[in-house]
Amino acid sequence: MVRATIALPDGRTATGIAAESLGAKWFDKNLAYSDAQNLDQLRQALDIAIDLYRGRGWSTAFGLYAGTYREQLARGAALDLVPLVASYGPALLDRAVLDALGRANGWSFADMIRRNIPGLAITDLTPDLAGLDLPAFLAGLAPGSGIDVRHTVGLVDPIVAADQKPGERVDDGLPETLEEVVRHYRGRYYKLKVGGDVRADLDRLSRIAAVLDRDAGDYRATLDGNEQYDDVEGIGELWRHMEETPALQRLVSSIMFIEQPIKRAVALARPVEALARRKKLIIDESDGELGTFPAALALGYSGVSSKNCKGFYKSILNAARVARLNARAGTAQYFMSAEDLTTLAGVSVQQDLALVSLLGLTHVERNGHHFIDGMSFAPAAEQASFAAAHPDLYDRAGGPARLRIEQGRLRLGSLACPGFAVAGETDIAALRPMPAAPKARIVPANAGG
Repeated sequence: MVRATIALPDGRTATGIAAESLGAKWFDKNLAYSDAQNLDQLRQALDIAIDLYRGRGWSTAFGLYAGTYREQLARGAALDLVPLVASYGPALLDRAVLDALGRANGWSFADMIRRNIPGLAITDLTPDLAGLDLPAFLAGLAPGSGIDVRHTVGLVDPIVAADQKPGERVDDGLPETLEEVVRHYRGRYYKLKVGGDVRADLDRLSRIAAVLDRDAGDYRATLDGNEQYDDVEGIGELWRHMEETPALQRLVSSIMFIEQPIKRAVALARPVEALARRKKLIIDESDGELGTFPAALALGYSGVSSKNCKGFYKSILNAARVARLNARAGTAQYFMSAEDLTTLAGVSVQQDLALVSLLGLTHVERNGHHFIDGMSFAPAAEQASFAAAHPDLYDRAGGPARLRIEQGRLRLGSLACPGFAVAGETDIAALRPMPAAPKARIVPANAGG
């Protein structure tokens, strides 16, 4: 949780909030770093951003981001922070700043973006967008009243009850196996992870397909390559076998795109046209900088993920790229997807939902509600406040405040509140101060292992 206090030209001040999980082994998968060191890297990125934003002086909200972008990455690089890690700091601060601006003036997130209150502009950071009428693009955005949830089926997630060993069940009243998830939430969208072993993946996908074909109606799915391959030939082999497997015919026809199949270290150096001609591909973990998506397009990718942890300004600018590319192509050839990094109930998930809804995305990967029991981490009064302020989004029946997923969808009307989609009151006094981040470069704990 981050709070940011801003000063306004009329002398007023306002405070906004943002929240994001500290996650190990996603932002930087280098196994030489321990999980604890991964978290310290993210704290370093946040410290850099705080220092740069404080020293910026008077600026627009977007100006804080754009005016410090290169220095943020440079200072991060000096600490061996990869761009995805370095971007974590501004991603949090930008949300808190905009939340403060909206709260001070009674503007919702959608209002502010559509009217370009943050001052988004085409700069030398995005030269490919030169000539685009950005204000017109922003004015044309419209949030949806709801969004479909795309459930993630991880590599070790149980598919049916027989996959759970004795004593493994949580038994908290929520679905645990894929079979239970499908029947409980009645969702239409699913994200399926594969592990890089063709035989094992085909067997697991066949078992998943048996459940979805039987219980999930007219379902749609995405395939997450999870950076398991060195080149397009590896994922291409899996796709060929999937197409040739009778038990997977319906599943194959449901796949909308393949996400980040190639390891990030080489993904932007190896073309994917051979597979892209048969199935669309997107980048996710490789999307470290503002110029990454255009570089990926040249290799055959046609999409990019939106994740609030990568920065909402980046998502908006990438959405503008998609709109311009499709206008020029005369067809919806390019796209964005809404992906998740365990966004927890409360501030984090609400701000992410507000963003992807405004961008016109119709389904979003959500897994935080599956692995974390709603807002059970928050004090009871905070849960009650969020449930009261966002009754369309949360259900408190029989436990903590949990996402109210009905027929596979979330309703989002209550996110149109002043600020960045948060009307509930966070219990700041119950929070613990963030541990201090190391000032110097972190020496990998497992460098010699």
